[in-house]
Amino acid sequence: MDTSIDLVKGKVLRVLILFSIPFLFSNIFQQLYNMIDTFIVGNALDESALAAIGACGAIYELLVGFAVGIGNGLSIIVAKYFGAGDEKMVRKSVGAAIIIGLIVTVVLMIFSVTLLYPMLNLLNTPADIIDEAYSYIGIIGIFVGVMLAYNLLAGFLKAIGNSFMPLVFLIISTVINIILDYIFIVNLGIGIKGAAIATVLAQLISAVLCGVFIYKKYRYILPDKEDMKVDRQLYGELWAQGLSMGFMSSIVSIGTVVLQYSINGLGTMIIAGHTAARKIFAFSTLPITTLGMSITTYVSQNKGAGKKDRILKGAKYANVMTTVWSIIAAVILIPFSEILVRLLSGSENMEVLTNGANYLKFNVLFYIPLGILINMRCILQGIGYKILPLISSIIELLGKVVFTFLLIPDLNYTGVIICEPVVWCLMAIQLTVSFYRNRYIRD
Repeated sequence: MDTSIDLVKGKVLRVLILFSIPFLFSNIFQQLYNMIDTFIVGNALDESALAAIGACGAIYELLVGFAVGIGNGLSIIVAKYFGAGDEKMVRKSVGAAIIIGLIVTVVLMIFSVTLLYPMLNLLNTPADIIDEAYSYIGIIGIFVGVMLAYNLLAGFLKAIGNSFMPLVFLIISTVINIILDYIFIVNLGIGIKGAAIATVLAQLISAVLCGVFIYKKYRYILPDKEDMKVDRQLYGELWAQGLSMGFMSSIVSIGTVVLQYSINGLGTMIIAGHTAARKIFAFSTLPITTLGMSITTYVSQNKGAGKKDRILKGAKYANVMTTVWSIIAAVILIPFSEILVRLLSGSENMEVLTNGANYLKFNVLFYIPLGILINMRCILQGIGYKILPLISSIIELLGKVVFTFLLIPDLNYTGVIICEPVVWCLMAIQLTVSFYRNRYIRD
């Protein structure tokens, strides 16, 4: 059965929904990796173990975000040539993307081995949890190439219109992750280090399954010896798009790392509450981030096919869909935030519960501008613009720096709560203006 979807034909709304649904479920299961770790750690261990995962959460986002950004950026180029019907360039792009992925993996491993512990110190991580935090993030960092491999291979499938099979493989690996989490943390008593080992092993399985499926079903996109010859123009295009998305994600994550410095200085209970709230936030924004990921591929294929009218319709429908979800999320999170934080963290400490709930209740009010900024940024990336999306990431970084050093010392956790919504509003305005003023759309 062919599970691919033709993104350059058919009704735009129907195509976007059908292509996005497997993305959504894939992201749900990917988020379950982190939420299951948090749930088991919070309920089987204690608040300090939960805080240890939270204290290195920003570094986790930085590492994984860069790897995922690189993978998605490389896949955009593959999608463009697939949309244009150029199979030879698809094969050459896949071959070059694999080489670039291997180079990035080596660089990230060296970074992880040499700089992760100093970064935890730099982030003001409490002394009583720093070693435990490093036991978790150290394993994730050393094996970050596994996550890059899965996202790159899954990206190849999505680039040719198949967002269904990556979901199947992710479901399988998530089930394995749950089983391994329980074995390592509860049965063997390894602690949060066991959660990291379980995550790496589960993602390795999903990467292998993706690779085998591509070899058996879509062998025509795999390069032969002739396709592996270095094409400087193609490598330049891949490096530019991959690094653009990787650095864009990294700049956003660096802002989160800076913000984590302030959070770590507010005490273990606030770290624990913020950790649980951030997991719920990530889960509740999945429909928004999912649509952004899927519309990047959709726009890239339609750009390759020369169908600008479909890109404009896609932008309109994407903003409508994220607005509808933002309203639904507010209806759910505002009354039930404290219950969700209690469930995920396993804590009865009111400082943990109140701060986590306040974070969710305020942030959900700004999901509409968050959806607009993600849609506009991803559409610009799909068109092939590299600098404009980076500018929005720089705005976010600067905003978090300002809050960290000028406002949070006086406002404490309230400053953390209001920081990101303010930044989202600024970026949504900048990206919307950039989208409608860029030459491709305007002409």
